[in-house]
Amino acid sequence: MSGAGRIGGDVVVRTLRALGADTVFGLPGQHALGLFEALRRAPDLRLVSARVENNLAFAADGHARARLDAAPDGPVPVTPMIVSTGPGALLTLAALQESRAASVPVLGISSQIPLAGLGGGRHGYLHELPDQQAAFEGVVKSVHTARSVSQIPAALRAAWESAATAPFGPVWVEISQDVLLAPATAPDITSVAAAPAVWEPLAEQVSTAADLLSAAENPVVLAGGGVRRGGAGAELLALAETLRAPVLTTFGGKGAFPWEHPLSGQSWLEDTHSREFLAGADVLLVLGSGLGELSSTYHTLRPRGHVVQVEADAGKLGSNHPGLGIHADVRQTLRALLDLLPRRDPDGGAERAVAGLLASIRERLDAQPLEVEQRVLRDVRAALPPGTPSFWDMTILGYWAWSAWNADGAPMHSAQGAGGLGFGLPAALGAAVAGAGPVLAVSGDGGAMYGIAELASAVQHQLDVTWLIIDDGGYGILREYSTGAFGQAHATELVRPDFVALARSFGVPATLSDVESLRADLVESLSTRGPSVVVLPATLRMFEPTHL
Repeated sequence: MSGAGRIGGDVVVRTLRALGADTVFGLPGQHALGLFEALRRAPDLRLVSARVENNLAFAADGHARARLDAAPDGPVPVTPMIVSTGPGALLTLAALQESRAASVPVLGISSQIPLAGLGGGRHGYLHELPDQQAAFEGVVKSVHTARSVSQIPAALRAAWESAATAPFGPVWVEISQDVLLAPATAPDITSVAAAPAVWEPLAEQVSTAADLLSAAENPVVLAGGGVRRGGAGAELLALAETLRAPVLTTFGGKGAFPWEHPLSGQSWLEDTHSREFLAGADVLLVLGSGLGELSSTYHTLRPRGHVVQVEADAGKLGSNHPGLGIHADVRQTLRALLDLLPRRDPDGGAERAVAGLLASIRERLDAQPLEVEQRVLRDVRAALPPGTPSFWDMTILGYWAWSAWNADGAPMHSAQGAGGLGFGLPAALGAAVAGAGPVLAVSGDGGAMYGIAELASAVQHQLDVTWLIIDDGGYGILREYSTGAFGQAHATELVRPDFVALARSFGVPATLSDVESLRADLVESLSTRGPSVVVLPATLRMFEPTHL
């Protein structure tokens, strides 16, 4: 391959740049070398690497989330990721499942074996799969292919639009090795007009919803991740204050409504009191949530009034609870509702109901021996500088944070969409690439081992991430679930390294902390530029699962 001539890989890179990308997450492989040669020749497109493809995809996910938080009113910030054929591509699937479940716009691009090996029998190419596309079709929003250089711009534009259309999500583009290496004779790409679809609500449905809400004596709002992803926080606040309606948020919707607002029922969705509060509404307005397992208190929610559900994913409408389903963008729907709803005079009733709800939750927590857990979470939150985002693995402290974390000025992201391990550190690294530093990552010792290799990436790219590892010697939440269900746990105890020594071997400053010094140790680590690790040996417990 001549280093001077333009090739298919250059068309990919130039199209991504024209679509608005300024950063690409990539891990090279044999069939994808044409892409990486093109990236080498593109100084205006930053390349960020990782050590494992699944972590690379988590990093792209974290980058996209941080960009969405930073610019809720701008164009949807799709994050590209490039990997090679077969094993490299397949290793991204678990992370892409999280991106799909959490509606995160990631554009995955993989190479493929040469065109001559496609569409027939097995040809014995390295990394060959019988049908690589099929492996992704059940995970991502859409799969696209380019079988010639001239097809590349259209395929990438279609993929970008799919990723950026609500509900956002990951997409996949596959390009064969020989296409990436083929000479490019078409004009250079400098601008591509991507036009993601906007789902406008139907007027008749909005009118019906407005009638129900206007007549409601006890309306309640459950705000999900679609409110947050769609940048509809201001509209939600206006609607709540117009209706004098309490607002609870799902775990994915944390930050969509002010935590300390008098109408905020916060996000204690694993608590029976919250479940009954939602169930008792005469109109329950569900915004940007499919009322899945976690959002419905493990499918024990039984609404007794009308349900109005606004959701951009048509497949979620009415899938768990029947009601008036509006397939539309949440922000557009809230604006349309605000035009029709009369403003209620505040009488303090909704505020008293919210205060009673939170008091009941606090009373239940205070009756349990959970002082250490509450202190640890409180000290972690207090240690963060204003605006610091956090990325949480599936660990007991993360489960606490789902309910108790105040996300005002401290955006929280977790792997609760798909529930896989290993999200925390690589996603935080992606957010740091987006300029969100300092960034906090939180993992248990089990989840930490999934991403430990990325300490090398943090050093290589000098990313401003503090990684808090809660070391309890095993898969703590599974230990607790198993013990609760069977009286004992099996296969949950883990041999693990000395995390402090291991971090230092990467050249990363590391601190062995304790409950008393945790806040001060985090403050120091977060105030020091570059990667750092804080290890807290502690066995934490969850609050009582009152949903059972």
